[in-house]
Amino acid sequence: MTKSWMSVQPPKKTADFRPGDTVRVFLKVAEGEGERTQAFEGTVIKKRGSGPSETFTVRKISFGVGVERTFPLQSPRIEKIVSVRGGRARRATLYYVRERIGKAAKLQEESREAGSPEPEGLPPPNSGPVDSKSPSPPLEKAPVKTP
Repeated sequence: MTKSWMSVQPPKKTADFRPGDTVRVFLKVAEGEGERTQAFEGTVIKKRGSGPSETFTVRKISFGVGVERTFPLQSPRIEKIVSVRGGRARRATLYYVRERIGKAAKLQEESREAGSPEPEGLPPPNSGPVDSKSPSPPLEKAPVKTP
């Protein structure tokens, strides 16, 4: 009796992403005698399978030419997957993006959850101008008219 692949190698923790999202995949690449990490950033156009056979396809435009690459999700060559931006897609496979050129190939950005943390180094939205030298003056209450 053979052991299951899952019992030999437990699944990795990966970024939660779906078709339409822009992801950055960090791969280990053998170069000479050493190894280096190379990033591949693009839009996820397809996810398929489950368990150890799950794969996803990422598409990017490189020097005016479309490049698609399919990665096994549980590959030991993948160092990490970072979700850069969420995209609004209403289909599971985004093959129609292949025929689109320029801005038409871009997907609308989608915010996933209201409580997500803000990117570092940016003030929260609608916070107004930030001046660290002077504290803001206290607010005065408006007089209340009684009849």
